[in-house]
Amino acid sequence: MMRFICGVLPLWLILGNVLAADELAVQQRQATALRLSRMFGDGMVFQQQSDAAIWGWTNAGSTVSVTPSWSNETSQVTAGTDGKWQTKVKTPRAGGPFQVRVSNGNETVELKDVLVGEVWICSGQSNMQWKMRGFGLEHFAEDVAKAKHPQIRFCDVPQVIALKGRDDVQAKWTTCSPRSVLAFSAVGYFFGSRLHQELDVPIGLISTSWGGSSAEAWVSPEVLKNQFPEFNESFEINAKTADQAGVSFGRTNKPPKGLNQRNPSVLYNSMIRPLIPFSLRGVVWYQGESNVKEPEQYRTLFPAMIDDWRNRWGAGDFPFYFVQIAPFAYKQEPVSAAFLREAQMMTLSQPNTGMVVTMDIGNPTNIHPRQKKPVGDRLAQMALARDYGRNDIVDSGPLFQRDEIEGATIRLHFTDIGGGLATRDDLALSHFTIAAADRRFVPAKAIIDGNTIVVSSESIGKPVAVRYAWGSGDTPNLSNREGLPASSFRTDDWPIK
Repeated sequence: MMRFICGVLPLWLILGNVLAADELAVQQRQATALRLSRMFGDGMVFQQQSDAAIWGWTNAGSTVSVTPSWSNETSQVTAGTDGKWQTKVKTPRAGGPFQVRVSNGNETVELKDVLVGEVWICSGQSNMQWKMRGFGLEHFAEDVAKAKHPQIRFCDVPQVIALKGRDDVQAKWTTCSPRSVLAFSAVGYFFGSRLHQELDVPIGLISTSWGGSSAEAWVSPEVLKNQFPEFNESFEINAKTADQAGVSFGRTNKPPKGLNQRNPSVLYNSMIRPLIPFSLRGVVWYQGESNVKEPEQYRTLFPAMIDDWRNRWGAGDFPFYFVQIAPFAYKQEPVSAAFLREAQMMTLSQPNTGMVVTMDIGNPTNIHPRQKKPVGDRLAQMALARDYGRNDIVDSGPLFQRDEIEGATIRLHFTDIGGGLATRDDLALSHFTIAAADRRFVPAKAIIDGNTIVVSSESIGKPVAVRYAWGSGDTPNLSNREGLPASSFRTDDWPIK
């Protein structure tokens, strides 16, 4: 047995350790000299028929070649001084599996089991994050058992708070199975599985969401600083926090007190920025509950977020379909959540947007309603009708268009009535109120008259305004004959109190 004297290692062992350390360092350099963004991995999905971006890092000045097996055509790019490289590959019609070979001349990375199909981002707060197992294993048991879809792929973006923009993300692609689906967004899965069923093409679903997050957390700092000065103080506090405690916080390192998923830009920095410009078809979004206190701000903040993402992706006005917040009695809030729903409805003025209404599937006592499948189905119907040529699908419930005062009544006109106006429970219309010039609303009688609704009250002789389902937790019954509910609305524009 070898003896060590005075704690001194023999020379051969010292040299061995040095050589081993050198060899490890070389291996580490080799492992990192050519690296792809972690958005790209085995089992991933590229958007079909697109100029799909692919990027990563290598030694500065190196030439990187990217060759997909669907065409065997090689695209070359030179890495910049920071080692970053990015190029594009033309993708074919949906299909696969394929391989993508990436090389810098010395090293090669090969992506395997790659599919080409339809890619959607699923983002927002808890009602989008809510996983298939979230209500217990028995709740979606039948759907989980049937979730054997090898051509549906999930990409989960980890929840990280970042005070400065990040370049990469620890994303991972998995194949849909009864086991993997349990850990994925319920709304996202039901959306994607409906698309897969109808289109028979591979579907890639990128989940990037965080319960309790605010809209401003998902907007870039540049947009917030330029357009929303009310967030400047928060940015100053965040800057001090970054200097004192670090710039990124995930599950393993708790952020300082006061820093969370509602701070401005902290989720854009870590959960959106690293995804850009991954090629996609569009975005489905479910958020708003965390912003009910500031509905007037949301009128401009939410559209600014959509513009921000579209501008940074540089892919035009890609589809952006969102879910209107469901009925819930926010007892602690000073204003009705209907004002936030109104702000969401106003966002429909943005091009290529659509809104799924959930007035019929909410729960006034639970901010997380259990009925996630209808939400996913309705989002899918919207995509099928607007992006995939399904002209036979009605994808929206009635939306208030205009009103006419006719003596003691007010007549309401709508768009998106489908086969006609109806009530989902075959009962009389509910949750209508009417007001005179004194702005005091009273319960009203409403009847369907052809494609319009006539509203009145015996106590109001000269009505001036109507509101529908204006309580935070109201669960009304107006729909079209296809069963899609109407949004809450008002005919007045009186200031929010």
